[in-house]
Amino acid sequence: MSAAGPSMRHPVEAPANPAKRRARGPLGSVGVARFMRDYWQRRPLLVRQAFPALQAPLDPDALVALAARDDVESRLVSAFGGRWRLRHGPFEAGDVPSLRRRRWTLLVQGVDLHDERAHALLERFRFVPDARLDDLMISLASDAGGVGPHVDSYDVFLVQAWGQRRWRIGWPASRELVAGLPLKVLARFEPQHEFVLEPGDMLYLPPGWAHDGIAEGPCMTCSIGFRAPSRHEFLSAFLADAAESPAGPDPRFGDAGRRPVSRPAQVPEDLRRQLARWAHGWRPGSARLDDFIGRFLTEPKPQVWFERAPAMNATRFAARAARVGLELDRRTRIAYRRQQVFVNGERFDATGANAWLRALADRRRLDPANTARALAEPRCAALLLEWHEAGWLHLSEF
Repeated sequence: MSAAGPSMRHPVEAPANPAKRRARGPLGSVGVARFMRDYWQRRPLLVRQAFPALQAPLDPDALVALAARDDVESRLVSAFGGRWRLRHGPFEAGDVPSLRRRRWTLLVQGVDLHDERAHALLERFRFVPDARLDDLMISLASDAGGVGPHVDSYDVFLVQAWGQRRWRIGWPASRELVAGLPLKVLARFEPQHEFVLEPGDMLYLPPGWAHDGIAEGPCMTCSIGFRAPSRHEFLSAFLADAAESPAGPDPRFGDAGRRPVSRPAQVPEDLRRQLARWAHGWRPGSARLDDFIGRFLTEPKPQVWFERAPAMNATRFAARAARVGLELDRRTRIAYRRQQVFVNGERFDATGANAWLRALADRRRLDPANTARALAEPRCAALLLEWHEAGWLHLSEF
């Protein structure tokens, strides 16, 4: 991308290709390989009927009920009388207006964690690494509802699930925001392209593209978002983690033999030098960095928690699992590197079990035959039982 911004060529509208879509993902005639080469983080892509006959994962009542839960992140944006207002959930009965009232939007994050249909839709985008996938948000809007023209710092796929939404997009000439609003609304927005999305249509937007989605009648849009940690976010988390669990000895400053001072408020030079040496001399090893990166990328969001399964002895667990197979909980985040497997912010040594745990991570399930083979490895059997008891994976009928 040049300093002046990306190419202003019209975003390609990819016609549907049912055979290619079934084999390679929801990208129409473009295909996954070409999309990742030519569009990903480069320019928008509009795919008509990426998901033909798509059914909305939840109906409006079910989505409103989800927004009432403490473990779900939700927001309500309204522009009644031209005045923007933002409220955070959970919402009680009556907080969410009727769809007959214009100019409001309910945004519910992480719907894939709570609904199997939403989770299945999110899984269609696993041609991008899981460590980059964030969640599926659903936006329910009344006529003329929206959140204003804005810019996201991450990639997003916008899938129209129900009704119609008009999208206006463009590379922003200015990122100045309207002052005094509870939302980050661009002060000056000049769209270059405009589309009306019907159910099953999908629009991909790279980071930095300004966009404004306005409902044309009541509608529902699924947004597949991606994790893109900034350097500040990563280093803040890493340094906090390192401070909580220092590796090796933890020397403390000492100044035996110090002479009396006449300027007590002046920073002592020997203290400044020692602290500076510690700061400049501290170097985390590659093993420590790899460990933290894996835990950081699989850490669940604060609203996520797991229900522990009833205790089960190893023999009974193995017998049942070998009959029905295993599958990861929708909320489980898992990744691997070399002999380490990272699950929900924790690290596990997978030596002796690596192949099966990698297969589980990539497929998110093991059929009964492969489960039986995995359980024949003692280390793998012990980890699978531990994760089952933690609620991270479940016995599942295939």
